Amino acid sequence: MSDLRQEADSLDQKDELRAKRVEFVLDDTVYLDGNSLGALPANVPGRVADVIARQWGELRIRSWDESNWWTAPERIGDRVAPLIGAAPGQVVVGDSTSVNVFKALVGAVRLARGEASGGASGEAAGGGGHPGGGRDEIIVDATTFPTDGYIARSAARLTGCRITPLAPAEVPAALSSRTAAVLLNHADYRTGRLHDLPGLTAAVHAAGALAVWDLCHTAGALPVGVDAHGVDLAVGCTYKYLNGGPGSPAYLYVREEHQARFDSPLPGWTSHAEPFGMHPEFEAARGATRGRVGTPDILSMLALEAALDVWDGVSVDALRAKSLALTDFFLRCVEAYVPEGRVESLTPVAHAERGSQVALRCEGAGDVMKRLIERGVVGDFRPPDVLRFGFTPLYVSFADAERAARVLAETLDA
Repeated sequence: MSDLRQEADSLDQKDELRAKRVEFVLDDTVYLDGNSLGALPANVPGRVADVIARQWGELRIRSWDESNWWTAPERIGDRVAPLIGAAPGQVVVGDSTSVNVFKALVGAVRLARGEASGGASGEAAGGGGHPGGGRDEIIVDATTFPTDGYIARSAARLTGCRITPLAPAEVPAALSSRTAAVLLNHADYRTGRLHDLPGLTAAVHAAGALAVWDLCHTAGALPVGVDAHGVDLAVGCTYKYLNGGPGSPAYLYVREEHQARFDSPLPGWTSHAEPFGMHPEFEAARGATRGRVGTPDILSMLALEAALDVWDGVSVDALRAKSLALTDFFLRCVEAYVPEGRVESLTPVAHAERGSQVALRCEGAGDVMKRLIERGVVGDFRPPDVLRFGFTPLYVSFADAERAARVLAETLDA
């Protein structure tokens, strides 16, 4: 046990991201639930206080211009963009992940069919590289977070499509000329299994369909590469690895080549080409702004903007290297400390198949997690028998990983 503690100390000393830990509000708790809610960046309270007291309290409505509230969705989108491998002008922040899944999926079907582009004047229907034909199928990840499945079924009803739930590995063989869009999670929220985003996106494109990816459990923990891999549309939350705060607004990525034809099913006044013209007919704005709907949620949005400061100077490749090192080390500690047969790892051994969490199957997992939390190790539980531990590389240390495994062993012994 002492050898692993010493190794943890040595790894922490060599960690190039270790200075980032002091930029968060942390205590003696080992916090391994950043895959559900990220820790609070230390600069956020002061920034939010200024937004409330000065921008809202003193400037009031002037802040839409003078404090740049109006442009926040696109401005903050451009700060999220590098974290998912996107060039500027393709990400807009706002609404929830669920709302953005709906916008992206319906928009993808309309793109695949070459349908009209949301009323933007001077732009013809059709075009692009995805001929419509008889495309009447949406394939959805059968292992996805439940809301994505609910939204996909609603989108299918709205667009007259049939819905086909499949495990990601089954998707390539099922694609056909009937497929319009495919909605996939980059990582399984229960096990942390990382799916093959480049390969699956290429397979979807080969069938003439569009790929929509949910990045909630990967953005801010590992490289995504939406531009490099040809992703058509993507969505994600900002309250997990991006540390934006509870209920912080989500984001929508629309690849540049699709933006002129992207037809959102939720055209709102802030996605209008002239939002203050108050025209009775809708004319879509240009670029990622088409993904907006209503008035931006300024308090949570500007809290997110402040939270993103912690990413200054961070290499996503360094983030991935530490994530893999942390999860490797934790699994070694579990193997060393926990008696054989008490837990079973559901997390893939292969790095190419692993996100940034470790899932352990354990008898009585719900009660075990309650006892872990009482002892200062915070993860979470997924029914019926899964302990989840999320490793946020910006603030989780190797000492945290060693302590978590040690306390788990002691808790199971008790």
